[in-house]
Amino acid sequence: MIIFAKFYMERQQTLNSGVTVNGRGLHTGSVVSLQMLPSEENTGILFCRTDIPDSPLVKADANLVTDTSRGTTLEYQGVKVYTTEHLLAALTALNVDNALIELNGPEVPILDGSARYWVEAINSVGVCEQNAERKYYKIQDIITYVDAENEIEMIALPADTFKVTVLIDFKTKVLGKQYATIESLDDFVTEIAPCRTFVFLHELDFLLKNNLIRGGDLDNALVFVEKLLEPNEMSHLAKLFNKTIDDLKVEEGVLNNVKRYFSNEPARHKLLDVVGDLRLVGMPLKGHFILKRPGHKSNVALAKLIKKQIMENSNGVPVYNPDVPPIYDINAIKTMLPHRHPFLLIDKIIDVTDTSVVGIKNVTMNEPFFEGHFPDEPVMPGVLIVEAMGQTGGILALRMVEDPEKYSTYFVKFDNVKFRSKVVPGDTLILKMELSAPIRRGLVQMHGTVYVGSKIAVEADLMAQIAKNKE
Repeated sequence: MIIFAKFYMERQQTLNSGVTVNGRGLHTGSVVSLQMLPSEENTGILFCRTDIPDSPLVKADANLVTDTSRGTTLEYQGVKVYTTEHLLAALTALNVDNALIELNGPEVPILDGSARYWVEAINSVGVCEQNAERKYYKIQDIITYVDAENEIEMIALPADTFKVTVLIDFKTKVLGKQYATIESLDDFVTEIAPCRTFVFLHELDFLLKNNLIRGGDLDNALVFVEKLLEPNEMSHLAKLFNKTIDDLKVEEGVLNNVKRYFSNEPARHKLLDVVGDLRLVGMPLKGHFILKRPGHKSNVALAKLIKKQIMENSNGVPVYNPDVPPIYDINAIKTMLPHRHPFLLIDKIIDVTDTSVVGIKNVTMNEPFFEGHFPDEPVMPGVLIVEAMGQTGGILALRMVEDPEKYSTYFVKFDNVKFRSKVVPGDTLILKMELSAPIRRGLVQMHGTVYVGSKIAVEADLMAQIAKNKE
């Protein structure tokens, strides 16, 4: 169930102004300058790779996660952003709904391995309310995820607040069994944000030898040592870290005498990761999340299960009432789009906002394509449904320019096309197009969903280019 805050209208928030943080990426070793900027309502968290031509955008979405080894990596159309979880956790805890994250490299800086400095950066500029109402998703039915091989168990329960309980047991004496919990995100800044990532020495040695954590050092992680080190092992470590043997110390099982902020700091850091990874659901949550031995892979799997429940329970099908006059009828559409019969494939626009548009296509037996496309069992060609989606999205794009009749939109590409059910004569298509990112340099990125009744017929990600018509 998607709900609003009780008793008062809680509004979305963004940053008051931009703030820059510089640092090295843990895995790539790249020195990155990252700028957090205010963003429009309902855009969510977007990453922008300014070091790549056309500055492509990658949305913070669980469906875009392509790697969860030692961090959460997002990827869209070949563009990657590594190690997003600590920054996303800070944005979530400080109730930032919308932000544009520009970075001139592939990875979010690791800093000290916690969310502390991200919290400080956000607080240095503060947040401000926007006009749009904040929507929460409240867990409706119990969700479970189990990975028996790795002894991972996760459960999401209905609750009126956001509550997380984490239990870890790596079967090692130096760490032992640990437990951490927060009753609400109000506790995050002081109880969770300072808690650093951690690694065992045997893992670190392997990762360093294989060039997998090129930005790792003793300042951005707790390194746990499970046994007494021999002199030759200390010498080996000194070489790996480019230090002298005298520089290295082991105290209370932690390499280099790094003091723990909390006795259960590792469990608290795992909770930090959970908060960041669950942000990939796309909206704030209400529920109690109980997690045994969580990791990025299982966190993202749980986020995807929550997104699936949202789809099943929220029923986001646009309401189409034929008795309500459209926003744009066919004559108005013809003034905006250059298409004509038989390739004008939308009949009316029933809803349009700054970020979404809903169009209608009535499918009749008189369509010319039915003469040759399965004439004995007529089915609307899928490519024409995608074309109808593009035309609907074109209305949204062209509303943003002056004199829209002087411009056209052209497909650049479409991805992730899924045909879920066939479309036949008598069906009414409800075409919902939503911006996946703000329009930049005339490029329009959209996610489209086509419904017949309450059933999804087609889904796709589209990109189009706004281009001026030749005189």
